[in-house]
Amino acid sequence: MPKTTVAIIDDHTLFAQSLKSLINTFDNYTVSYEAQNGKVFLNQLKGGGALPEIALMDMNMPILNGLETTAILNKEFPSIKVLALSMDDDENSIIKMIRAGAKGYLLKDIHPDILLEALNGVMRDGFYHTKLVSNSLVHSLHPISDNPNETSIEFLGRELEFLKLASTEMTYKEIAVVMNLSPKTVDGYRDQLFKKLNVKNRIGLAVYAIKNNLA
Repeated sequence: MPKTTVAIIDDHTLFAQSLKSLINTFDNYTVSYEAQNGKVFLNQLKGGGALPEIALMDMNMPILNGLETTAILNKEFPSIKVLALSMDDDENSIIKMIRAGAKGYLLKDIHPDILLEALNGVMRDGFYHTKLVSNSLVHSLHPISDNPNETSIEFLGRELEFLKLASTEMTYKEIAVVMNLSPKTVDGYRDQLFKKLNVKNRIGLAVYAIKNNLA
C-alpha cells in the first residue's frame, strides 16, 4: 500500500531533519519534499513531480513565509493539505492561517503521538485541530446546510456583522468602535454566538465564518 507523502517546509535545518526522521518512522507516511522556504517549495511543485498530500508548513520563514505560501497553495495546489507549524499560539496567528487555507495548526513542541494523530486526522477528515484550537470547531467546520428541512442558524440584530468582524485581526475593543457599540454590548454578541454556534472561543467564530463564506 502506497505511503502518504509529506512535505516539510521549514528554514531550521536541524528541526526539519529531525521531523523528517520522525515522520519516516511512521508506518503510513514518507517525506517526499523538503524546502527552506515557501518560494523553494513552490518552485519544486512546479517541477512537475507528484504532489505531496500533506505539507507541514512553518509560519516564520524568510523570502516567502508560511502564511503567504499557504494562501498560494490554496489557490494553485488545493489538493495539498497544509498543517501549520509554529511556536506561536495566539488567536490571530491561528485565524490568519485558517483563513489562508490551513487544515490544522500545530505547535512545534507537540508530542510525536500528536503529530501522528494530526497526520491521520487530516487524511481522514480533511482537517485536524488540537485542543489549542478547540474541539468545538468540529461543529463549525461543517458548512450551513442547503437542505431546507434541516435547522439553519438565524442571526439576530447585528450578530452577523459582529461575526464577520470577529474573523479579522481586530480586537474586541476595535470592533466595538467600528460598530459604534459599547464593549459590553460587543461582549454580549460574542457570548450569544458562542452558544448559538456551539464554539468556545474566537477561533471557533472565525472558522465558522470562513467555512460558511461569511467572512
